[in-house]
Amino acid sequence: MADRWYRNAVMYSLDVHTFQDSDGDGTGNFAGLTARLDHLARLGVTTLWFNPIHPSPGRDGGYDVTDFYGVDPALGTLGDFAELLDEAGERGLRVMLDLVVNHTSSAHPWFRSASTDPGSPWRDFYVWSDHEPAARTEGMVFPGVQQETWTYAPVVDRWYHHRFFDFEPDLNIENPAVREEIHRIVGFWSRLGVSGFRIDAAPFVIELSRPDEGQGEHDYGFFTELRQRLSWRQGDALLLAEANVPQQEQQRFFSTGSGVADRLQMLFAFELNAATMLALAREDATPVRASLATVPRLPEHGQWATFLRNHDEVDLSTLQPSERADVFAAFGPRPEHQLYGRGIRRRLAPMLGGDVRRLQMAYSLQFTMPGTPVLRYGDEIGMGEDLDLPQREAIRTPMQWAPGPGAGFSTAPEDRLVRPLVQDEAFGPDNVNVAVQRQDPHSLLSWFERMIHTLRECEEIGTGDHAVVDVGDDAPAGVLAHRADAAGGSLVFLHNLADRPAVLDLGALGARATQVFSDGGYDDTDAVGGLGLERVDLHGYGFRWLRLAGSG
Repeated sequence: MADRWYRNAVMYSLDVHTFQDSDGDGTGNFAGLTARLDHLARLGVTTLWFNPIHPSPGRDGGYDVTDFYGVDPALGTLGDFAELLDEAGERGLRVMLDLVVNHTSSAHPWFRSASTDPGSPWRDFYVWSDHEPAARTEGMVFPGVQQETWTYAPVVDRWYHHRFFDFEPDLNIENPAVREEIHRIVGFWSRLGVSGFRIDAAPFVIELSRPDEGQGEHDYGFFTELRQRLSWRQGDALLLAEANVPQQEQQRFFSTGSGVADRLQMLFAFELNAATMLALAREDATPVRASLATVPRLPEHGQWATFLRNHDEVDLSTLQPSERADVFAAFGPRPEHQLYGRGIRRRLAPMLGGDVRRLQMAYSLQFTMPGTPVLRYGDEIGMGEDLDLPQREAIRTPMQWAPGPGAGFSTAPEDRLVRPLVQDEAFGPDNVNVAVQRQDPHSLLSWFERMIHTLRECEEIGTGDHAVVDVGDDAPAGVLAHRADAAGGSLVFLHNLADRPAVLDLGALGARATQVFSDGGYDDTDAVGGLGLERVDLHGYGFRWLRLAGSG
């Protein structure tokens, strides 16, 4: 199982700064997270992915790093981090870190030297131009907020490249010393016990920047080197890439062409995510069916990471303008909902109007897609956002553990919290929190626990072959049927993205099936003989997981 633990995992993304404060200073820390590990173990997740934990000025959510070998003092010490890893391991929880090595903070000692000393030994750690680049205002990651991708450094009389903000200068991947430094960073944290890394902005890590071109070529060979070096240290370590790239490029992140994922084992399924958001907005499963039909076959040991929401905006850049307009109209109609002209800066619960039935259907759909599901902290209780916060910070508010002041996150006065609590009454901590939902067997949290534990019994989802099931031309457009087949058995998943009941004829799949999980309320399942497939009912926003007779 060592070489495929990630294929049967459930990943939980969190920011330690906003998860749990243990000392009353208003900022979450390692000790606070350690105290909340039992919540995560009970939820059923298996892998914790931490947003950046390194020292940082905090101008870009910690992604502007000043020391890759340290931890932010606000979170605790390396000793506290080691204790957290030990306690997580006792509960069977692995830990992954964000690996942010396409750039550093401009406050990093390397760049301070490189930008102020013409003879700096760190000069070639960054990408420079001796003249003003023709492509200076092209290729911005944050259009509308970011104005350029090259900035002048007057002391050294050169221009430096930055795909992101001007305070995040890009590292020069063509420099062997930079490559070696990244290997050291990965080796350091893996030696401490980290199980893997989520590579931030992976295409930009390997981009060969050219001053007079908006975009350079990519050196995929670096990922081959990284995987080989990491595998020598830790054979089952995981590399998960954030790479929102066209299908023809995706395979090059996975493999050298050997048929095995000998570079990175996982990529986020951005195209499937955008198709899912479009399908949810239109209440029409057609985009998901089309995406599943065209998803590339992965090399051996390769895997997708599926998600509905993450720590950034909902990225709709892969959709056509008319499709993007439909998603905006349904889920982000106001200007303050939208970001960078391509995305929505809201959490899923308010996007779906707080409709628990629809939320459960959406997450059931995600968790049954081909790949490994990733859940964002707070989504298990249906947290909302704070649109008064700038850009992506709207969805990075403190975890809501309990009603009352501080939401159980911190005892500090609210004006000292690392970020404000959600103020929206419907989604604020007095109405949405862990403590109340923990006591309610019908709550979203209780449902997530049941769903995730059921998922752990359905290995076919993570390791099987997925295919769309033909339900005939007469089936409602809002219904998606797909199956997962593996050596252990076959599962069929039914989801109704519309609020109208539907009846399906699945008789072609076999005589009988056993219901594994559903939205409840069905009376046509025989406890002994199973469910007949000639007539299968689905509620509006309903879902059913079925195991075909004779499998599993």
